[in-house]
Amino acid sequence: MTTISEAIKAINFEAEFEYFNEDLDSITWFNNTTPISKEDIQTKLDELKADYDNNEYQRKRDSEYPSIKDQLDKIYHEGIDKWKEDMIKPVKDKHPKP
Repeated sequence: MTTISEAIKAINFEAEFEYFNEDLDSITWFNNTTPISKEDIQTKLDELKADYDNNEYQRKRDSEYPSIKDQLDKIYHEGIDKWKEDMIKPVKDKHPKP
């Protein structure tokens, strides 16, 4: 889930603020931070959420790939082609890039 904090920091990394319950109306700005409009924050939230959603296949792949140790062992004993065929391709086929 993308948060208001992530959106604000993506717009202004140095912003100092607080808010409650993911409510744009509850933002308080501190230490001379120039306020960011709710519209700009919402736009950034939407962009970050779309990016997160578009990369779901990567998260699914990551959880299914074997450990690096097992992958390196496969490469050492059976070679790169066998590693790709047995360990990488099945996961990529199961979770294709959109």
